[in-house]
Amino acid sequence: MTTSIPTAPRQQLYIDGQFTDGSSGTAVDVISPVTGQHIATLPTPSTADIDKAIDAAHRAQREWAKVGVWQRAEICHRIGDELEKRIDTLARLQTLEQGKPLAESIADVTEAAQLFHLHAEDAVRLHGETLPSNDQAKRMFTFYRPVGVWAIITPWNFPLLMLTEFVAPGLATGNAHVVKPPTHTSLTVLAAMEAFEAAGLPTGLINILPGEGTTGSDLVAHPGIDAIGFIGSSQTGAKIQATAGLKRSIMECSGNGPLIVLADANIEAAAKAAADAAYYCAGQVCCATERALVHADVHDQFVAALLAYADTINLGNPFDPTVNLGPVNNEGVAAKMDRHMADARTRGFDILHGGTRHTGHPTDLYYNFTIVDGVTPDSLLSTEESFGPVVPVITANDDDELLRLANADALGLQAAVFTENLTKAYRFIEEIEAGQVIVNDSTGFWDINMPFGGAGGKGTGWGRIGGKHTLLDMSDLRTGVIHLGR
Repeated sequence: MTTSIPTAPRQQLYIDGQFTDGSSGTAVDVISPVTGQHIATLPTPSTADIDKAIDAAHRAQREWAKVGVWQRAEICHRIGDELEKRIDTLARLQTLEQGKPLAESIADVTEAAQLFHLHAEDAVRLHGETLPSNDQAKRMFTFYRPVGVWAIITPWNFPLLMLTEFVAPGLATGNAHVVKPPTHTSLTVLAAMEAFEAAGLPTGLINILPGEGTTGSDLVAHPGIDAIGFIGSSQTGAKIQATAGLKRSIMECSGNGPLIVLADANIEAAAKAAADAAYYCAGQVCCATERALVHADVHDQFVAALLAYADTINLGNPFDPTVNLGPVNNEGVAAKMDRHMADARTRGFDILHGGTRHTGHPTDLYYNFTIVDGVTPDSLLSTEESFGPVVPVITANDDDELLRLANADALGLQAAVFTENLTKAYRFIEEIEAGQVIVNDSTGFWDINMPFGGAGGKGTGWGRIGGKHTLLDMSDLRTGVIHLGR
């Protein structure tokens, strides 16, 4: 590698404001998908460590709930400021452990800082209402209280940003958190705790327990956990809910997002958007372009534009500023891509670009940007979330078939539609079964103030990440009734 590689400054658990080796006596090695080198060794949390973190969170939360919202907002603003001071350091560490290009990591840390500022402002404007009563001797009003201690289970594709999507609104509304990031992408989160400390956050409000499935199961089942915030696969989400029972939860699960290209679409814009959302973070995004559903009248133009755009995608060392596609994060993702491509070859689909791992890199996790044409709705590329840098192209004969194909999937997170017709745009917005429908931009569009989550009746979860909606989901609506005695 020609660029300098950062080192991991923190390789411990973080409990009650202290970095600690914990009590299990076991540890896990962390290997970079970029370099293939050992970059850290992290201790495995024990059940005693989980107990200690939850106890600390409860003690801290009882005091934090008494702090006024303006004071909580001030701390959140300071956290945002401290994260901004550390953007370069945190971004470089995230690229090393996650694999995404450095420019993407810089954007992630920047948005994490912005979320603290946003939710600080949201919290001071979160208010209840007075309600009319049938009983003239009663006065009714509502207000918000924190839920308590949240177990936060985060994925590996956006290590710091997705932690922030919960802890920023959670802190602003008076909650405490015990966070389980995946062991192999915990270094950025642990390093960020120095920003929280510098901002003056009271100890115990955020505890970090890097771990795998057992740690997560023990955490969500713990009687001291009041609520659960989860971002990850639908399969894992279902297991969490089976364990959690009636605990409050926000579940943001898998997507299989269709990008729909109507006959009147701007083809160049649609092709660029499809590619952008397929290679961003190496396609390891729940709202990536998992299926390009294209009207038959514009199929050839779309594929030609997509192939032309593919030539601008540069796979390589993610610390190189000319690179916009880094390695996938882990062997599981690469193997799933291999399996999907094997199915595509068996079915005789046209692999127009890529379709294999790229050799000559420090690891075998560098996967070529891939375009597959002639995909059928029953194939693995269509029915499963590939979670890799691939655009499967499926052709339909009319708008009704495009809509039917979009809604045939069991998942319903985010979709995009390209059309110049306002009436058609409204139809697809209303009839696509997804939590968000984006018109004339990619399935990967996201804004920090945008409520993001799955549609009802689909296997994509519930609740919303983004803006005031997360604050509402992380708060208890309390109703007060006063009898006036007359």
